[in-house]
Amino acid sequence: MIDSSFLSWPFFEERHRHFARSLSAWTADEIRHSVDHHDVDASCRDLVRRLGEAGWLRATVPEAYGGLTPTYDVRTLCLAREILAYHDGLADFAFAMQGLGTGPITLFASDEMKQLYLPPVMRGEAIAAFALSEPEAGSDVAAMSTMAAPDGADHVRIDGLKTWISNGGIADHYVVFARSGEAPGARGLSAYIVDADTPGLTIESRIDVIAPHPLATLRFDGCRVPVTKRVGGPGEGFKVAMATLDVFRATVGAAALGFARRAMDDALMHASSRQLFGAPLSDLQMTQAALADMATAIDTSALLVYRSAWTKDHGAARVTREAAMAKMHATECAQSVIDKAVQIFGGLGVTKGVKVEELYREIRALRIYEGATEVQKIVIAREFIKMTDAARSAREGKTCQERYP
Repeated sequence: MIDSSFLSWPFFEERHRHFARSLSAWTADEIRHSVDHHDVDASCRDLVRRLGEAGWLRATVPEAYGGLTPTYDVRTLCLAREILAYHDGLADFAFAMQGLGTGPITLFASDEMKQLYLPPVMRGEAIAAFALSEPEAGSDVAAMSTMAAPDGADHVRIDGLKTWISNGGIADHYVVFARSGEAPGARGLSAYIVDADTPGLTIESRIDVIAPHPLATLRFDGCRVPVTKRVGGPGEGFKVAMATLDVFRATVGAAALGFARRAMDDALMHASSRQLFGAPLSDLQMTQAALADMATAIDTSALLVYRSAWTKDHGAARVTREAAMAKMHATECAQSVIDKAVQIFGGLGVTKGVKVEELYREIRALRIYEGATEVQKIVIAREFIKMTDAARSAREGKTCQERYP
């Protein structure tokens, strides 16, 4: 990175700076030029293995199971995603899904399940996945229709469809959210670990997107899963999902930061060397204005991302507002930064094989997954409405039920 001065910000400790420097050097050496984007399944398997062997996946599990820190250190997760995304989007994806795919296990599963599933993920020997979205239930989790019905005293039977599932088709296990019926809506969901070889689990279809990643639709047809593989208590599926996203949503913003920083650096290098009207392109005031806008967008995004991560790391029970702001702002700004970089490159910017063209495709999905920008706006607004209601009630000396539980 041309500008890594953000590492001196007070959000970070020396261990974070050391982690960032070490991962940057390793990634530039091991990853940058060696990922085959034409075979994403094989590339993801290879990336997970290499990230595990090098010890970087230790950041995705707690210390008790071989990890790096006693609990999640969100600043480390964000730094990892930013640095990996700067070099390669698929490398970031491989790292991120090991964390998101086991996040519910880390936060809510029994010690037995943690011992069984976390160490292989940390070593890069197993691939994890998070199965929440459905054809008619994406952002509206309460609309979920996949069912988990009791099947004897100690099993449930899962039936339904999940779609847009990252690592679908290559994962060794999935954390699957299903309607278990304890209550209507979001309060009647539970989460279960489903191994990929469980009878009744099939890959309905693979999904091709503009920036290739392993994605699939999964079909569950009478999958019999032991109750011991439930993550959290009965009816706690929504709580499990939201707590996991509370940790990992800010890391999506960090990945967007990595894409934006790479676009900025490549645009700077191109503008400084490209001659136009007898002078470098960077001498033009319009180019300088674009670069200034890009740099400012990157810094404001970084402040929001690492504010959220720092707040979580310092003991906040929830960072719903902070993470939503970070995810929304960083992904939207990255789209703008990359678009400006493409414009600075001119015709080259839309040419296959040029990095900014790849980044243009990579960034688009980040504005949608783990809660689209429009959903983040609702989340942020509701958090402020809650605060306003609480403040009004306190002034009036009354108690009131929150409008948005």
